[in-house]
Amino acid sequence: MMLLRPKPNRLVQSMLQKRSAPSSTHQHQNENRLKTFFDHHATTTVRSFTSINCNTQFNLCFVRHGQSTWNRDNRFIGWTDTPLTEDGVLEARVAGRMLRSSGLLFDEAHTSLLRRSIRTVNLVLMEMGQEYIPVHKHWRLNERSYGDLVGLNKKEVVKQYGKDQVKRWRRSYDEPPPPMREDHEYHPLRDPRYRLMKEDIPASESLKCTRARTKVYWDDVIAPSLRNGKTVLVVGHENNLRSLIMRLEGIDPEDIINLNLPRAVPLAYRLDENLKPLKRDDGQLDEATGMLRGTWLGGDEAVQEILDRDEKQVYDTRIVENLEKNEDRDKWRMWTEMAIGSPEDESFPAHSRCIEGSKHEHRDDKNVGAM
Repeated sequence: MMLLRPKPNRLVQSMLQKRSAPSSTHQHQNENRLKTFFDHHATTTVRSFTSINCNTQFNLCFVRHGQSTWNRDNRFIGWTDTPLTEDGVLEARVAGRMLRSSGLLFDEAHTSLLRRSIRTVNLVLMEMGQEYIPVHKHWRLNERSYGDLVGLNKKEVVKQYGKDQVKRWRRSYDEPPPPMREDHEYHPLRDPRYRLMKEDIPASESLKCTRARTKVYWDDVIAPSLRNGKTVLVVGHENNLRSLIMRLEGIDPEDIINLNLPRAVPLAYRLDENLKPLKRDDGQLDEATGMLRGTWLGGDEAVQEILDRDEKQVYDTRIVENLEKNEDRDKWRMWTEMAIGSPEDESFPAHSRCIEGSKHEHRDDKNVGAM
């Protein structure tokens, strides 16, 4: 299993086998066929969702960043500024392609001060043809601080402290990991981006702590934009997004331990005038987590597969191999690169997927002259 690909059928398998064929013409034909297959799959499996929605003007989408170097290596990250891997770039671009196919258009985007999230939002908007919208960055949208666990291998920590303890550190509401020492190799105090807010840098955070700081940003920035009718994209990290979703969905503190989020899979919400989630088209909670009224644009089944893999990567100490580096990952990378092509595809005009006759007005008139 790898990210958001259909299970390989005979067509895909035959194309991958013929990838090494000596004929360049044959190879070019195979690549075109696979790209056509990917595009068809995207348009037929991604649920219809659009900011030009007659039922509500309040639209919100969350996207977790793509794979970073420490995601790949299975290490606790926190505020450490790890970059995207090549796979992470592909994940972010696929997320952008899904959003492009959905028809969703954004008025503004919000993200953290960490480059894995910043680059993800840039790649997503590039694939959508929406690089022109404002992107707001703030430390309150940073990942939670993992304290003294930062830099450690997650599975090794499970072996040392046990699955239950590590799960409480990672996913419970109010149990923070051990605090980070000031002489810690990766302490954010030495990072110049925080030089004017050193007193606000946490030594460690629970989800409760993270929720307190994201609440300020939601109340002061995101909620007013939504109430003004803007369609908002939030690209962030698993725990800062969990804190926002916990509040949005009204998830109880004792239940939030069961909510996990995949990388680079858009989660789209339609909200009412009180900024409460409207029901999904099927009237059900999502099948991947069983807790959400948002729509996974990659499909519930694909998200469930990713979450199952992530669970094994961290907690199953019987598995020795790194599931972020195995053969399945290599196959996913090869066919995804073939399918989505180069980052700059000039054959795709911005907003060509808009519904004919529909209007999407960007409500940031005061900034138009400055753009």
